[in-house]
Amino acid sequence: MDANELLKKVRKIEIKTRGLSNDIFAGEYHSAFKGRGMTFAEVREYQYGDDIRDIDWNVTARHNKPYVKVYEEERELTVMLLVDMSRSGLFGAVGMEKREMIAEVAATIAFSAIQNNDKIGAIFFTDKLEKFIPPKKGRHHTLLIIRELLGFKPENPGTNIGVALKYFTDAIKKRCTTFLISDFIDEHDYSKPLAIASRKHDLIALQVYDKRDSEMPKVGLMHLTDLETGIDRWVNTSSGRVRRAYNKWWYERRQAVTQTMQRCKVDMASVATDEDYVKALMELFRRRAVMR
Repeated sequence: MDANELLKKVRKIEIKTRGLSNDIFAGEYHSAFKGRGMTFAEVREYQYGDDIRDIDWNVTARHNKPYVKVYEEERELTVMLLVDMSRSGLFGAVGMEKREMIAEVAATIAFSAIQNNDKIGAIFFTDKLEKFIPPKKGRHHTLLIIRELLGFKPENPGTNIGVALKYFTDAIKKRCTTFLISDFIDEHDYSKPLAIASRKHDLIALQVYDKRDSEMPKVGLMHLTDLETGIDRWVNTSSGRVRRAYNKWWYERRQAVTQTMQRCKVDMASVATDEDYVKALMELFRRRAVMR
């Protein structure tokens, strides 16, 4: 798309997603993600009922009476978006293209973050690292990320989630809240870097998929192209055996993704491109708020 078209699309997505983050997500986002860490604030004299594990022994020794450390919630978060820019995101048979929905989901999260004065950054990946945008505050920076989401042209077609996770873990030292947004169509085993990233950071997985990813329609002979490998083939979708085999492949893939997330203690939500992603995000936020 040209520059004028890109600016119009950025403006449109800003109006839509900023409204959502203002009116719907602000409270839910705050409840789900704020106050995850505690920072030292001050010391004060010990009071009856204080936890003895909070006693500051150095200060206590200097004053000859017990003092305890007082902590407060960290009010500022760093939020990272790990965004799958592989070519499978260009698929859009039912509803919008996957990449278009991924951009809207990421933009909504970004505006929710700046509403809470959090830093926001992004990593775009395919089967290679494509772009790293360091976390910063402010609307201008958020709009930069959204422009890149909409207009970025990746160099590679494939998907390797593990590459992105490893780079992220190495690049971001301070614990942050991270949204991994992908269709999770990846033939690589990313469970180890996922587990490492999950231990170090607060990691959430958001799967965006097209319902044609999950179910093959009965429309006769169909010419299919794998967007990531470029492989073409003709498939007889009238064959029940072919459709069942494809549906089984999708079911097993989705089960494997779900089990990997559970094993690595990563919260996950899935949304189809013709569904309301607002509902999926709200349910995720509320579930996390209850679990706090």
